[in-house]
Amino acid sequence: MLRQNLQAQGHVQKASAAGPPAPFDVCSMTFDILDAPEVVEAEWRELARLPHNSLHQGFDWCCAWWQAEQRTPLIVRGRAEGRTVMLLPLELRTEYGLRTARFPGERFNNVNSSLTSADFLPLDPKASRRLVEALHKALAPQTDLLVLDTMPLSLAGTQSPFHARMTSEHPDRSFQLPLKASMDETIAQLNAKTRRKRYRQQCRRLEALGGFQHYCPDEVSEQHALLDIFFNQKSDRLAAAGLPDVFRPPQIRRFFHGLIDRSVGARDYALKLHALRLADEERSIVAISGLSRKGDHILCQFGSIDDKLCPDASPGELLFWLLIEQACREGATVFDFGLGDQPYKRSWCTQETILYDVLLPLSWKGRLMRPTLAAIGGLKRAIKRNAGLYSWAQRLRSRLAG
Repeated sequence: MLRQNLQAQGHVQKASAAGPPAPFDVCSMTFDILDAPEVVEAEWRELARLPHNSLHQGFDWCCAWWQAEQRTPLIVRGRAEGRTVMLLPLELRTEYGLRTARFPGERFNNVNSSLTSADFLPLDPKASRRLVEALHKALAPQTDLLVLDTMPLSLAGTQSPFHARMTSEHPDRSFQLPLKASMDETIAQLNAKTRRKRYRQQCRRLEALGGFQHYCPDEVSEQHALLDIFFNQKSDRLAAAGLPDVFRPPQIRRFFHGLIDRSVGARDYALKLHALRLADEERSIVAISGLSRKGDHILCQFGSIDDKLCPDASPGELLFWLLIEQACREGATVFDFGLGDQPYKRSWCTQETILYDVLLPLSWKGRLMRPTLAAIGGLKRAIKRNAGLYSWAQRLRSRLAG
């Protein structure tokens, strides 16, 4: 049974004597705006290493996006006692006639957060109001609306600074499988007997075709080649289903290729491609998954299959088994299937995380449009929770996209 993860709403972070510095007064923070990531790279990378800050706000993820999209960064820096204690990496877009600041990465981000220091404690109502007022002052000259979307109430047990503003649920939720020390212990949370039986059947069917391999090349060129195979597989599958291909734009493909280049040789990485490869003469790739890792958290960014050669073997499910088994061996504690409700995610996951969108108007235009935008978010949520309506909306979107 899926357990909804409300992310410890009442948690209060405590600093240990040997750990982070003593808490500072949030009301004393000052903010400025930067457009050059390299100016704060050292502080940014230091904050990004902390477990309560999302990997999608990491330096490499954001810079790869800005470079691929050719967008100017809009980085909000919060300082206290002479050091950086908060960063909000953003970019400006024109949406519904509004100058809108939002996280880089858009739909390809599975979970977002601000970047805060280890001693950034949960905010009381006064401090929360002060934070919003300070952001308004810093951003208002160039922004009508600040959109902070796809955020949990907390990450790694640390409450979001925007917790009090999280009143609008995001249209999608994300799904996770807690990992144990071994694969046997991990699948014991699921229907272990059925899961093992299906795994053995999948292995036998692929062995009958000559065998298979869990393939994760170290060579960067081979990682890029796998990504191109993924783009082709995904395009074919989406076209067959009559759905739009969100990976088709060249700047999106540049973004993911850029993430591979920024992930070379790192234990934590923005993107690494894994595949299920047949042992036939063509060494056919029948399933691909793109993973990110930060600490003990592994996140599946995307996946694809080519089931023409082995339609009865469920190659995608078999690859997930191999990935989760490897993650257990490597000491990870969470395998995150990411954003979006799909049957295969529910079959693997025991945890469901509710996410929220925060809309902060910064001008009269923003205040005027906020109720309309909130209503649009509610409509999206209703459509996605109605299978018939969602299928119709996807087909319509595909036709409009050409």
